[in-house]
Amino acid sequence: MSLNKVILIGNVGKDPDIRYFDNGAAVANFPMATSERGYTLANGTEVPERTEWHNITVRREQVAFVEKWVRKGSSVYVEGKIRTRNYDDQAGIKRYVTEIYADRIEFFNTTARAASETQSPAASPSQSAVQPAQSKAEPASFNPPLSPETKTSDDLPF
Repeated sequence: MSLNKVILIGNVGKDPDIRYFDNGAAVANFPMATSERGYTLANGTEVPERTEWHNITVRREQVAFVEKWVRKGSSVYVEGKIRTRNYDDQAGIKRYVTEIYADRIEFFNTTARAASETQSPAASPSQSAVQPAQSKAEPASFNPPLSPETKTSDDLPF
């Protein structure tokens, strides 16, 4: 048995690029940054902050949510799968792209969600609108692991 599952919490790097196809399908793509806060080891060595960029791909009914609500700077929770594809560029060089195919996407911070709900309560995003079609149940609460900001040098494994 194998499992391909990714959970990311980070910030959207630019407004999503939405593309529509002749068959009515749509896809949204956007970059997302995740960061690990820098820290100082007990011996005084400073470990700098590290930021990773991820290419997020959203399909199906979630595209409408992304198009309407997600913007550059939005803090989002993304759950999905890692996919790698390759192609030949214009010079004939083989290029590889790693993407996260989102199965679930939602706002992570409550201020962005509260602000969006006050703008248009009738059109506000519901939790069921951002979940995959096969699962409409929402957990009572989401308790993420400690963020890097809450860790101290005593919490580090080295």
